[in-house]
Amino acid sequence: MRVTHRFHPLFGRDFEFVAHRQNWGEYRVHLHDENGELFSLPAGWTDIAPVDPFVVVADGRCAFTTDGLLAVADLIDRLRTARPDDTESVKKITP
Repeated sequence: MRVTHRFHPLFGRDFEFVAHRQNWGEYRVHLHDENGELFSLPAGWTDIAPVDPFVVVADGRCAFTTDGLLAVADLIDRLRTARPDDTESVKKITP
C-alpha cells in the first residue's frame, strides 16, 4: 500500500497492508513498516481510496482543498461562538 498524501513525510513509500476499518470516526488502514511495527493512516491518504478529482485537477498548484477550507471555517465558527463577548468588561477597565 502506498502513501499518496502529497504533504505526508511518508509520501510515495510502500508498506505492507494489514487491515482496513473504521476507527476514530474515519476509515483507516493499518500497515506494517520496515521494522514490522504496526501503524495506521487515514485511508484517504493511501492508494486504497479513490483519487480525489480536485487533487488531480489542481496537480499540486493549490495549497488548500475545499474540504480543508470548509473545516477551517467551521473551526473558526465554533471558536468564535464558544468565546464570551468580553467587550463590556474591557470597557470597564480601560480609561
